[in-house]
Amino acid sequence: MKVVITAGGTGGHIFPALALISKLKEKDKNVEILYIGTTDRMEKDIIPKEGIPYVGIEMKGLNRKNIFKNIDVMKTYFRAVKKAKSELVKFKPDVVIGFGGYISAPVIYSAFKLKIKTIIHEQNSIPGVSNKFLARYVDKILVSFKESIKDFPHDKTIYTGNPRSEQIKDIEKISKTTLGFKKDKALVIIVMGSLGSLTMTKKLKETLPLFKNKDYQVLLITGKNYYDDYKDIKLSSNVKLVPFVDNLLGLMKDTDLIVTRSGASTIAEITSIGLPAIMVPSPYVTNNHQYVNAKSLEDDGACIILKEEDFNKDSLVNLLDKTINDKEKLKNMKNAMLKRGVKNSSSRIYEEILKLVRDE
Repeated sequence: MKVVITAGGTGGHIFPALALISKLKEKDKNVEILYIGTTDRMEKDIIPKEGIPYVGIEMKGLNRKNIFKNIDVMKTYFRAVKKAKSELVKFKPDVVIGFGGYISAPVIYSAFKLKIKTIIHEQNSIPGVSNKFLARYVDKILVSFKESIKDFPHDKTIYTGNPRSEQIKDIEKISKTTLGFKKDKALVIIVMGSLGSLTMTKKLKETLPLFKNKDYQVLLITGKNYYDDYKDIKLSSNVKLVPFVDNLLGLMKDTDLIVTRSGASTIAEITSIGLPAIMVPSPYVTNNHQYVNAKSLEDDGACIILKEEDFNKDSLVNLLDKTINDKEKLKNMKNAMLKRGVKNSSSRIYEEILKLVRDE
């Protein structure tokens, strides 16, 4: 089978695509894969390092602040369609699968025009611009949230979960003791994205001193961009600070509670392992989709939402104190998380690909 994967812009699109590629290689030793991304976003570095054949196509996202700049965006789009068609004709795929980001629009549309079978996957509860545009052209639409089925044509929309979740179950657990934490005390991880957050750094700097003498332990992952901002803060023995953790998913398996953003990949990860969460949705994302992502979990009792505007040293510490010491609540949150998790998402997607390719 020959498969083209297209996704770009953020890890939320790229890492689920990589998870599916891993499953495709596991199931079909002869599978041929071509990844089509942009020429200037993070996938251009990540994908070739994985040994996956890569083609970069210039593409720009819509400008919501200055609509006149979208004239250039449309010119770039039509050039991208022409280039994508050329690459697809050359590669001759059986199916083209898009995981979002604006690069997926010209690639999937080109496949449609060439009568190649197509699938898109939506990671968030609110569909992105590209997937909303492509919904009318594709053969199948796969979603991570049941709540987003209503936003797509029902006859071709299937709930599969996020393929990232299936990868996680096989990751080896890392003991918190490897970071110097005590085995018999609860651990809370605080992380606001791989790079960190300027607004949250200011708030967290004020919060750290309040963890002194607490009966739980705290690991703050600052993000590489903001680690130096904390250098003047004196930490108590139950608090540790790192810029990043190489195998965070392994460590999360020995964690009692996480304070985090609510991007699609994060939700796939914590629902897969059943990690209770206090979620601080980023208010800077399109359509406030992180809040909607988190709200679907909160409605099931799996997480607690603390809006960034309400986040301060007292609100976080009070919420942590109340939650981490309520063993029954943590247990219920864990069970609710596990119920939302889809542990065989990549396998489900693989089956849908086979059905489409075989005309079943």
